[in-house]
Parts: sequence; C-alpha cells; structure tokens
Amino acid sequence: MILEISFIVGGIILVLWGADRLTEGAVAVAERMNVPQIVIGLTVVALGTSMPEFCVSLISALKGTPDLAVGNIVGSNIFNSLLIVGAAAMVMPMTILKSTVRKDIPFALVASTVLLMMCLDGNIGRLDAAILFALFIAFMYFTLKQARSPETAEEPQPKKRALWLSVVWIVVGLACLIGGSNLFVDGATAVATQLGVSEAVIGLTIVAGGTSLPELATSVVSARKGNSGIAIGNVLGSNVFNILGILGATGLICPMELHGITMADLSVMVVSMIAVWFFSFTKYTFQRWEGAVLVVGFAVYMWHLLT
Repeated sequence: MILEISFIVGGIILVLWGADRLTEGAVAVAERMNVPQIVIGLTVVALGTSMPEFCVSLISALKGTPDLAVGNIVGSNIFNSLLIVGAAAMVMPMTILKSTVRKDIPFALVASTVLLMMCLDGNIGRLDAAILFALFIAFMYFTLKQARSPETAEEPQPKKRALWLSVVWIVVGLACLIGGSNLFVDGATAVATQLGVSEAVIGLTIVAGGTSLPELATSVVSARKGNSGIAIGNVLGSNVFNILGILGATGLICPMELHGITMADLSVMVVSMIAVWFFSFTKYTFQRWEGAVLVVGFAVYMWHLLT
C-alpha cells in the first residue's frame, strides 16, 4: 500500500509541476501573439491545465479502466464549476464579460448535457466520441474568432518572455505530464483494488481532485491578481476541453463502457454549470456569497459520494 500511495503522490507532483511549466510556456507564446486574456484562458491555459485529465483519462482507458477515465472527467468538471469557481470568487469577486455569459457558459452547459445524453446507454462509442470531437472543433473556431471581438481587444497585454525558454518549458512540461500520469493511474488503480472501492468513486474523487489542482491554482491566483478573464475562462475552457476534447479523443482511440458512473453524477455536473450560468447574470459579477454557495454545494456532493 505504501508503494502505491507513493506512486499517487509522486504522480501528482510530476503532473502538477509539468502542467504548470506547460501552461507557463504556452501562455508566453500566446502573449507574444497578442491574444486577449479571455481567449488565453479559454484555450491555451485551459488546454495546459487539462493535460493532466487528458493523460490520465487516455492511459486509464488504454489500461482497461474506463470508469476511472470518465470519472476523472466528470469529477474534474464538478470540481471546476463548484469548488474552483466558488473558491476564486471568495478570494476576489470576478467580473464576467457579457460574451462569456451569452456564449461561453451556454456552450459549456451544452457540452455537459450532450455527455449526459450519450451516457444513457452506458457506453461512449467511436460515433459518440466523433460527435464530441466535432463539437470541440466548433468551440475552438468560435473562441478564436472571439479574439477579434472589440470587447476582448481592450485588455492590456503582459510583458513578453523569451520564445526559446517558453518552448523548453512546453517540452519539459509534457514529459512530466506523461510520466506522472502513468504513475498516478497505476497507484490509484492499485489502491482502489486493495480498499475494495470502485474505480468510479476513485475517479470522481482522488483522481479528479488531483488532476484539477492546476485549474484551482490558476483560477485562484488569477482572481487574486485581478485577471478575472483568465480565472473564469480557464474553468469554462477546461470543462469544454475535458468533455469534448479529452473524452472525444479518448473515445476515438479506445471506446469506453461505463459501469460505476451514475446519472446522479452526470446530473450534478450539468446542474453545477447551470448554477455558474445563473450566478453570472447578477450584474455580470461573481460575488463572494455566490462563491460560498458553490463551495457548499461541492461539499454536499462529496459527502453524498463518500457516505
């Protein structure tokens, strides 16, 4: 058991450090291209912080543990919508762009609803995955098109960094992500087996929590620094990446049959996005009390899952 736990801890450390380096390098490259904050959050940062979920889910599916793969995505999205948005808003109230409320949040909600409907038959086949990935391409197109929007063009651009150093961090980050994900999946699977806990529960809690730490750190730090565009964009982008990009790509490579992921888990994922959308309409600002409500909702879900 000690060896398996060390695999989990070591894997988390490698995954988080690798995601941080990858994100730092990718953001620097995007900044050199004068990409607005909200677009960086929805694409570059979201992709970087979603790499742990992608690596863990893909490796889990390839190793024959689909509940771990899907549980990781569903649990990560619940972490993102309830705990991370809530915690970021409690640290510093966040101003939400109208385009985010009208386009980005509804798209993330649609993605969550589509996944719930696809899981009604208990599996994610290659056709399901192809539909998810096609929606992912559409999301990327409209997001990049938003880069030319006057509403996002007014944001100040940070100081640019050396391009060669950014590329080095991207390569190092990817290497750590892949190695750490292998350790993490092996350790989590072994612990679940020894404790008699289902892979779905492990995926929805330990694995999802571990792979969501980059989003938590990125959004809370961004909110504290006043970069609310990156804070909320990171969460929304990650949720869409997780469902459409990660499950889409994973399902195309390795179709998945579900056993332990329930409609209740998928419904919580959808309801959490509805809550984020609802609170975003209050003067287009996430207040501290609204963040507290989301955090309490997350705590209730965790209590239900573990009891």
